[in-house]
Amino acid sequence: MSEEMNEIEVKNYEIGDKVNGQVTKVEEKQVIVNISDSKLDGIIPISELSSLHIEKASDAVAEGDELQLEVLKVEEEALILSKRKVDAEKSWEDLEAKFNRGEVFEAEIKDVVKGGLVVDLGVRGFVPASLVEAHFVEDFSDYKGKTITFKIVELDKEKNRLILSHRAVVEEEQGKQKQSVLQSLEAGQVLDGTVQRITNFGAFVDIGGIDGLVHISQLSYQHVEKPSDVVTEGQEVKVKVLSVDLDNERISLSIKDTLPGPWDQISEKAPKGSVLQGTVKRLVSYGAFIEVFPGVEGLVHISQIAHKHIGTPHEVLKEGQELQVKVLDVNENDHRLSLSIKELLEKEEEESTDYELPEESKGFQLGEMIGEQLKKLNK
Repeated sequence: MSEEMNEIEVKNYEIGDKVNGQVTKVEEKQVIVNISDSKLDGIIPISELSSLHIEKASDAVAEGDELQLEVLKVEEEALILSKRKVDAEKSWEDLEAKFNRGEVFEAEIKDVVKGGLVVDLGVRGFVPASLVEAHFVEDFSDYKGKTITFKIVELDKEKNRLILSHRAVVEEEQGKQKQSVLQSLEAGQVLDGTVQRITNFGAFVDIGGIDGLVHISQLSYQHVEKPSDVVTEGQEVKVKVLSVDLDNERISLSIKDTLPGPWDQISEKAPKGSVLQGTVKRLVSYGAFIEVFPGVEGLVHISQIAHKHIGTPHEVLKEGQELQVKVLDVNENDHRLSLSIKELLEKEEEESTDYELPEESKGFQLGEMIGEQLKKLNK
């Protein structure tokens, strides 16, 4: 076509016109297209190929591609065109619909930049670092090229501002899972869990997308000073559901209730007549409580502490004292253990009292006493 005819045909177009074109040549910094239904060529500068920064034109298009374009400038023999503007116009409509519906969609991470991630949705979408995951991520370098789910959290076409969040999707899924788990829980259930976090009052255990609290008193049958003495973060544990508060989304759990009880098989561990090592735990007016196994205390009644009469257990025992005891009786069902210290002590010889006399003199003395009484009566 002559230059004169090109000039005539070019004048048929105005800035803003939409045209279709086929890529005929891809250069480093621009693309040549043939305008459909004409023999006119158009030029797409590299800056008008994509909403994202690209190093070379071949990153965005290839020869033979059919493109929808907008006229940016009418020159003497060619049209300066934009693919980016057409893509953006279509994209804004689609994105506004997604935003209004709160839709979740997938997109590929095109680039990792300072402060977050970049996504190409026909327009440049930005994912701030704080909105990538529900947990802290130190290095985002391996996110480039990944396809993940997003929701639009901010959209302003006039300012060309599009903010995306993957974290919102994750938290929404976690919320649904949490509700599902909450609805399925019942007191008495025994579940597998993972210790997530330890505090001074207990441990939070993940039981499938939701955390429940194991209070320090429910960690062990033994007294626990610090939860970290008993469990560690990441530890797999079995827990029993104690209660579920749906309104406040609180779950109370117990590790202790999944463990063998200290009184289990106590009849075998402490049969009647057996001798055990124990520690004095508490002294009361009627006796002493002796711990013979972790979590198992038995009572030594005051009458079973010593052969001699004592007023209070404090006279012969003190808390923390270690000693041996004999099992007098065991009741596994009622968690009762009767113990004796006295039966393991040698009986002391009875001391003679002042008024006791030798056998041979008892009769004589008795006669004298009777005689004296008779004399008094006869006077």
